Amino acid sequence: MSSPGILYVTMRPNDDLPPAQFHEWYNNEHGPTRLRLPQIFANGLRYRSTDSLDPPFLAAYDVTHMPHLLTPTYTCLRANRSPREAETIGQVKVDRRFYDLVSAKSSPDFTPVESLSDEEAEGSVLVSVEITLNNFEGAEAAYTEFLLGEHVDMLSRIPGWRRTRLFRTSVIEDVGETKLLALHEYSKENGLGGPEHLAAASSPLRNEIFAKYVHSKNRRTYELFYVFGPGPRDLHSLSDLPAGTPKFVSSGDETPTLTTTTTSPGPDASIASYIQTADSLTIPYLLEGNPAPDAPVVAFSNSLLTSLHMWDPLVAIIKAQRPDLKILRYDTRGRHALPQPPKPATVEILAGDIKALLDALRITKLHALIGVSMGGATTLKFALEYPSYLSRFIACDFNVTSSAANTEAWKERTALAESEAGKGIEKLAGLTVGRWFHPATVEKKPDVTEWMTRIVAENDVEGFKYGCQALWDYDLKPAMGGCEVPGLLVVGDGDAKGALVRAMEGFKGLVGAKGVELKIVPEAGHLPMSESPEAFWEAVREFI
Repeated sequence: MSSPGILYVTMRPNDDLPPAQFHEWYNNEHGPTRLRLPQIFANGLRYRSTDSLDPPFLAAYDVTHMPHLLTPTYTCLRANRSPREAETIGQVKVDRRFYDLVSAKSSPDFTPVESLSDEEAEGSVLVSVEITLNNFEGAEAAYTEFLLGEHVDMLSRIPGWRRTRLFRTSVIEDVGETKLLALHEYSKENGLGGPEHLAAASSPLRNEIFAKYVHSKNRRTYELFYVFGPGPRDLHSLSDLPAGTPKFVSSGDETPTLTTTTTSPGPDASIASYIQTADSLTIPYLLEGNPAPDAPVVAFSNSLLTSLHMWDPLVAIIKAQRPDLKILRYDTRGRHALPQPPKPATVEILAGDIKALLDALRITKLHALIGVSMGGATTLKFALEYPSYLSRFIACDFNVTSSAANTEAWKERTALAESEAGKGIEKLAGLTVGRWFHPATVEKKPDVTEWMTRIVAENDVEGFKYGCQALWDYDLKPAMGGCEVPGLLVVGDGDAKGALVRAMEGFKGLVGAKGVELKIVPEAGHLPMSESPEAFWEAVREFI
């Protein structure tokens, strides 16, 4: 049987600890590390005081089962702190408390804070009341009955009241004194201080209970300012770090892995980290660009066999031309090792991976999603399946249906990659890039050809084997007419020697009620954004 509760942590940073260092560490390292344990932590919320009292910061984590906090899964987080965390936490006065949940009552339309968007959640009010009772028999029962009876009923009449929960010092807490903790949650616009609140705070029963049973009361008021997800995303604090601050690498001096987080501070701040999907796939991502929390986000979905770095030339242009945008890239399923036992990818699964990434980063709506090849099919599928997450999309160099001939070609390519104990991927890389790229690219830009060949050759062979099966049997045509998201199609003029231009001309009128425009990039093949980034940007800049 589960024993839910809360980890309740108040903090007072030393005066000489730069605020950006404190917040960046907490938001990009400490909090996400805990939210990557969903079996333990249901959420992670940060509050700042509005009562001018110390300590000024509160972090609250709902815990699914309090005894989990005694297991190595959790205790090892504190025992194995990074040097950066140890150095920062040494400059913060921390008071950690464990409380067991006693009871909860909420408004009929209550939604947990973590399920709200940042815009909806930030500014939510928390009133925290810690009670120490007199050592009288029946004191706890009497106070609990009052709180969950009359008091909550009267609080529920206050405009903006959302929920009241009662906790008591956890049985796992090694302290002699038991305290009760009442957490009252309100929307940012509320009636605190109004007549309903004053009535609840001064009823005859309330006065009687406090006079007889309550030894002391500590009341604090807070406002919510940050909600954790399992993916680090705080570019704002990272960009505000003092000049000369070194980058943070979670793996220390060891070789970075798929589960390494690297935060690079300064005006060109970036976060390279990862999320895990519901089926335990690790997806690396890179977040950069405009550091403002509310900056519009453009995301990119790469092609099969490539990585998030295939977008490097285009991203450099976008960062220069559109500094208002935040940029999110990730390695699509099949680039790296797969969970065991592996299973074939589908276009539906690939679209779901994007949703999982956005949810982990608490991005409720993209300004744009841009995908190419398998990423193009994924982009259109995402627009069809999750239209509320997307303002517009650009799908490049792909087809909306698979074919038997294509399936056989992928099987042959898989066999080549697996040959020579997996060394065949290097042969496949050369053949693939030669097939993808326009003759002008191969002739005039040998450095680009070599760069892309290296990217392809570094692909995980098993990942490719199961990832390419997303292209074996799919058909987006039946749903395309119902697409509600504005879109643009782009293709290199030499892709498949012009065959893909003709194919995309054939289905551009079937996307949405009125069809979409098709832009053709000259002297480019299958990856026009990598081969001719300036020409690709010219084709899409007005749409973005």
